[in-house]
Amino acid sequence: MNYYFAPMDGITDYLYRQIVWRHFPYADKLYAPFIQPNEKPIIVPKEYSEICKENNSDIPMVPQILTKDPIGFIAVGKILESLGYNEINLNLGCPAKLIVSKGKGSGMLADLHKLEEFFDTIFKEKWNCKITVKTRLGLTDNSSFEDLLDVYKKYPIDELTIHPRYRSDFYSGEPRLEEFSKVLKIVDYCQRDGLHNIKICYNGNVNSTEDRDRIVKNFPFISSIMCGRGALSNPALFRVLKGGQELTKTEFINFHDDVFDTYINTVAKERHFLHKMQEMWTYWNQYLCLDASLIQKLRGVSSISEYTSFKNHLFDALS
Repeated sequence: MNYYFAPMDGITDYLYRQIVWRHFPYADKLYAPFIQPNEKPIIVPKEYSEICKENNSDIPMVPQILTKDPIGFIAVGKILESLGYNEINLNLGCPAKLIVSKGKGSGMLADLHKLEEFFDTIFKEKWNCKITVKTRLGLTDNSSFEDLLDVYKKYPIDELTIHPRYRSDFYSGEPRLEEFSKVLKIVDYCQRDGLHNIKICYNGNVNSTEDRDRIVKNFPFISSIMCGRGALSNPALFRVLKGGQELTKTEFINFHDDVFDTYINTVAKERHFLHKMQEMWTYWNQYLCLDASLIQKLRGVSSISEYTSFKNHLFDALS
């Protein structure tokens, strides 16, 4: 089983990926947050810093593209190929309102005919790398996931990562596992008819070995599992899923301090830095389960010196 770290826009930037890889180098792949093709330049400097090799040295990073324009996808894809990447991921899962309103991300799932036209164009191109796709079940629960699978099976997609929620679900509720079970049809179809062997990656609410075991037992045809919020909450999650030890208090403090030291030297404004640390604690506490009153007090911290003092109370509360 392969384990992937999901991209999370605004959080899993190259600095964070570097920190994770220094402390917990256990993910088989780390997907970078999406690039959106522009006109001039096609990749803006901020996005280039995310995917340039010098910022991803020795990290098994995969770049992701978000666009509804196949020509833009090809243009960015060729740049990524020239940088030496052997996989490019297409984002068809982002549920953000602004993205969907522009027909991108999971918004592309609203019109399967246009989606086919997109794939027709990009797969006419000769690629030296693998094209993978991250998708949801559809736009709303009125969508037909089986019809969407009928589109995917027509194209040489190397791996299909499926988050078994509709866009309208966002991240709430339990994953729709009954719908996900329909994926077996596309696996059987491709094998039976001698088509490309499409690999299936599961994404959604895997936060422990128990969650993993339940998914693998019910869906033995999957070859990979992608974790996002679970891996943010517990930076040692992939080590645990591979049979290693749970996160220790000392490891967490060292990891936290690396996050602190890295971002305090790169985030220009104090309030932005504090927001970054408060956001990280929101995720970390989903695993650490500290008293909610402590996290509430953390949200009221208004200076770096105040944060520096208060974090010791948080550390003391760790078991």
